[in-house]
Amino acid sequence: MKSTAVQTETPMIDRRQSETALAVARGTVRLLRSLGFSCVAELALPSGRRADLVAMNDKGDIWIVEIKSSVEDLRADQKWPDYRVHCDRLFFAFTQDLPCEIFPGDTGLIVADAYGAHLHCEAPEHKLPAATRKSMMLRFAMTAAHRLNRLHDPQGHATWPNEF
Repeated sequence: MKSTAVQTETPMIDRRQSETALAVARGTVRLLRSLGFSCVAELALPSGRRADLVAMNDKGDIWIVEIKSSVEDLRADQKWPDYRVHCDRLFFAFTQDLPCEIFPGDTGLIVADAYGAHLHCEAPEHKLPAATRKSMMLRFAMTAAHRLNRLHDPQGHATWPNEF
């Protein structure tokens, strides 16, 4: 009997990301996993924004990583300051082709390619209030569970609110 299991190394693809952004996401997820984090890509936030990557570890620390594939991508994006209220640390992930100096000084920096990444500069910590942390942890868990259910039974599950 042929297996119907879906195996993927890349984060969730919704056809909006460039090949560069997908490569940066893949390398960044590998780094975050090595640091003890689990990741959910394209997570809808309570504010209505959608974070590129949200990572959570076994201590409940929540990091958001915004992926930038070009200088133009960074200049066009004015949403990222809104992400701070949903995480303990905020990072930008990008390729080595982009200069670190163009990114805001109060964020962490991750330099990545399709095969891995390194933490160029740590993000300042700003601990979430307990209610926000609980909301984000539930959103993270529910989104991850619904996506796993859809992989197991693609026709059996309706789209969860805020999912694509």
